[in-house]
Amino acid sequence: MKKSLLSALLGGLFSVPALAFQPFVVKDIRVEGIQRTEAGTVFGYLPVKVGDTLTDETAAQSIKTLYGTGFFKDVRIEVENDVMVVVVQERPAIAQIDFVGLKEFDKDVIVKALKETGIAEGRIFDRALLEKAEQELKRQYLTKGKYGVVITTTVTPLERNRVSINFNIEEGASAKIKQINIVGAKDFSEKELISQFQLTTPGWITWFTKNDQYSRQKLAADLEKLKSFYMNRGYLEFAVDSTQVSISPDKQDVYITININEGQRFQVSSIKVAGDFPISEEEISKLVIIKPGDVFSRERLNQSTKAIADRLGTEGYAFANVNAAPEIDKENRLVAFTIFVDPGRRVYVRRINISGNTKTRDEVIRRELRQMEGGWYDAERITLSKQRLDRLGYFSETTIETPAVPGTADQVDVGVKVVEKPTGNLMLGAGFSSTEGIILSGSISQNNFLGSGNNVSLAVNTGRTNSIASISYTNPYFTVDGVSQGFDIYHRTINTNNSNTAVSPYKSVSNGAAIRFGFPIGEKQSLSFGLGVDQTSITTFDNSAPRYFQFVDTYGDTNLTLPLTANWISDGKDSFLFPTMGWYQKASAEIAIPGGDLTFYRLTYQLQRYQPVTDKIVLMLNGEVGYGDTYGSSSLYPFYKNFYAGGVNSVRGFKAGSLGPKDANGDSLGGNQRFIGNAELLWGLPGMERSVRLGWFFDAGQVWSTNASAISGGDLRYSTGLSAAWISPVGPLKISLGYPLNKQDGDQTEFFQFQLGTAF
Repeated sequence: MKKSLLSALLGGLFSVPALAFQPFVVKDIRVEGIQRTEAGTVFGYLPVKVGDTLTDETAAQSIKTLYGTGFFKDVRIEVENDVMVVVVQERPAIAQIDFVGLKEFDKDVIVKALKETGIAEGRIFDRALLEKAEQELKRQYLTKGKYGVVITTTVTPLERNRVSINFNIEEGASAKIKQINIVGAKDFSEKELISQFQLTTPGWITWFTKNDQYSRQKLAADLEKLKSFYMNRGYLEFAVDSTQVSISPDKQDVYITININEGQRFQVSSIKVAGDFPISEEEISKLVIIKPGDVFSRERLNQSTKAIADRLGTEGYAFANVNAAPEIDKENRLVAFTIFVDPGRRVYVRRINISGNTKTRDEVIRRELRQMEGGWYDAERITLSKQRLDRLGYFSETTIETPAVPGTADQVDVGVKVVEKPTGNLMLGAGFSSTEGIILSGSISQNNFLGSGNNVSLAVNTGRTNSIASISYTNPYFTVDGVSQGFDIYHRTINTNNSNTAVSPYKSVSNGAAIRFGFPIGEKQSLSFGLGVDQTSITTFDNSAPRYFQFVDTYGDTNLTLPLTANWISDGKDSFLFPTMGWYQKASAEIAIPGGDLTFYRLTYQLQRYQPVTDKIVLMLNGEVGYGDTYGSSSLYPFYKNFYAGGVNSVRGFKAGSLGPKDANGDSLGGNQRFIGNAELLWGLPGMERSVRLGWFFDAGQVWSTNASAISGGDLRYSTGLSAAWISPVGPLKISLGYPLNKQDGDQTEFFQFQLGTAF
């Protein structure tokens, strides 16, 4: 029997003319040594088949091919009676991967990261890839500031040529930024400059923000903020010369040193515009907000070029190029700018594509769009379209992109992508006090019924004070031009004869219905009118206020009214749930017209403003006034139409409805005049800005009655505190921790208040 052995290690020798064996025709191929790998897999990779002639070259190629698969750590070819015998030694497979001491990361995140390096259960084990995986795992920890992490890897052989990999991790403590130094600052204090940074030394909230942990990306962003700080104050030649980051020997403290060169402060000597002007040069010049004589500001210059580009965008020039070229006079510290305008070709919209709406119908989205297919591109209309979609409240995220149509220079498509959120809300309201506990109420509503954009709500409230069963329906597009229609049917009971309320005891039972129509009078304004019928029955108690008895004696215990309502709304907010800028106004009137038992009117007005203070903090200002009175033959204003103040939606820190005139028992009577004022600084919770917003508020408010006393600003109640708003899975949640600033005798306070389900 003739037998010859070729080793994979001698594969390179096969290129020489000398033959290790005589070529022969392969009668059969046999594979030996495989445990997990199928023989068919080996045959599939072999370049030699039965019937081929095996030579030194083809044998060497076979060894190289099989070795190159990575499945085997040794490959040999033996020849036995014209039979090609392939002898392999398989690499072990990874049976399992375990972690000990893994706390900082979710296991799935680390498993995914290791898989990208080639280490995963079921894959072939490679020692070189394992070392690469260890480095990747350390890199993940370094991003969290854990520079002292120690990783010990153990590989344990298992049966059937498998291995188990165990990563033993000693995470250690995260290194904190001990000190940040800025060298070279002359015109500004180091403290003021460091205040621009996101990175900081440990503080009272850094346990959550992690901003006291060094990050290369955060430092790069902070250096850009530092540059913007100087460039916006005239330092045109500001530069960061070097940055040094060092760590203490125990790997617990990080020191950052930044060397800067402030340069000189420059003033603007002149501003010119040049290029092609599809609109008048005078109009373009008015958009330039930086003027000769001003201290140079990169921010104001960028705002000017952006305003010009946006203005051209409204004329269809989607790809306008607007750049400012400086001419620097270092000797006199002056800089002149020429703003070059290249509008490019006028562009029109070929197609509008909508995606992400699994429930909401396309037509519901399209009817809010102000950019039309086939029309000239208009950047202002596209921005307005996004704002209108945001204000619907159906989507947690809305993005609009305008990619160019391939192969054309004057067409774009508009891609509208939405992320739907639950629009059916379980709505709850609650207050808490140490003497009365928690008071609950609730309702169910669907703001986007079956994806139609229609609003349907069913309110069922079985609270001790307020109980209601109502059905409301609104079709916002009753006609194609945006006229809305809606109706309401309700049965409502108010019973303040219990310890859960601060209002003087009475009970009212109201049954009614109304129909409503709304008319758009602009992109952000609308008018609505409604007419209804209401029957209210009043029950008084022995401890009810005298004015309640007087009203019942005068008009009886059951009254029919015909309320005519009118509303004007101007909504310029940029978002439905979490606005960051814009105005909101609402004026409402309810008039009980002749034909019923009572004639009265009730007027309210609300003005709200959102103004960015920084890129993360928004100032919200809100003012509300209300007034009610009688007219015609009626002489007494219905007390059950009174205004109330106090609670999570008015003056926080005071019990709901507790402010204003009181009866002899100290219970609130409400009033026919009300004022509410709110100022609140709002900011997103880091990492959860789209769903959680925190705030610091200052509230003021009061109600008055013309029957009790004259309006006086000295009667106002003030409070301050912290608030939180969360878009929870069951609806918007609003929480306040309020502290009354001028509590008077007889006032009822509540430190903790919350409401679930009311839009805010």
